[in-house]
Amino acid sequence: MKRRTSFETVRGYLPLKISSALELVRETDRRMISEIRLRAGRPVSLTYPDGSRFLTSAGRLTMSPSNAECVMASAEDISSSVEKLCRFSLYSCTRELTEGWFVLPGGIRVGLAGTVSETGTGLLRDISSLNFRLAREVIGCGEEIYKMCGSDAGILISGGVNSGKTTVLRDLCRIYGNTFKTALIDERSEIASSSGGLPSNDVGALTDILTGCKRSSGITAALRTLSPDMIFCDEIASEEDAEAILSAHGSGVRFAATIHAVSYTDLISRKIASMLLSNGVFTHIVILSGSNSPSQISEIRRISENA
Repeated sequence: MKRRTSFETVRGYLPLKISSALELVRETDRRMISEIRLRAGRPVSLTYPDGSRFLTSAGRLTMSPSNAECVMASAEDISSSVEKLCRFSLYSCTRELTEGWFVLPGGIRVGLAGTVSETGTGLLRDISSLNFRLAREVIGCGEEIYKMCGSDAGILISGGVNSGKTTVLRDLCRIYGNTFKTALIDERSEIASSSGGLPSNDVGALTDILTGCKRSSGITAALRTLSPDMIFCDEIASEEDAEAILSAHGSGVRFAATIHAVSYTDLISRKIASMLLSNGVFTHIVILSGSNSPSQISEIRRISENA
């Protein structure tokens, strides 16, 4: 059976008028879409590397949000999509509605915006916009990194929003995970896209996957129980993450991770990155080109042992 694309998966969560218009979008126009965005009372937009386009009812794309043929997203359309995201049970998705995101099969991330409850729970209500971020496997995009960094590397992948950090990390996990015992800390199931314990994406034959847990606790659990040679994790951001990584590194485990930073200067100015680099966790920094060239490498920098 042919596997559904991210584009097709997203269409299944959208109201008929929007899904039908998307079905008419040309295949060549679908390939570079990174986001499908719904905002109440405004036209449906598609995000491309060079900017946004607005969807018309005939499946054509326009630069003008005031085009009379644009498909408008209503509050009812967004409510309908949220009900589908929650499998028609809002009470079962309290965590997602509090944290403001869902993850769909295939690693598709859905961001929500709306009114934050004043009760202290932080629950989103009156949801006014949805951002479906399409996920893609790009087999081979990590090969150059593996060749340049080698088998004993610690790799930190740096990039901005929509630069392809997760995509590159996923392919690197596939490469290393076919040779070394690897633990993947897949907090939101965006990398392996596991369903029923089975990964939808290729993350390597020797890779053990921990999902649904915080990065820090997943790293600690992997170190204690899985005896990995290498641990992969996405979007390190807290001192708690850094402390768990330093502890595992001290036990001889190598790491590959991503971090949000748009340049080397930006990267080294961040406290978490500076802490990990100064302790020798990472031997190489990979800087991605940016949202205009997702998953493309701008620079691979080797970190001096005396740095």
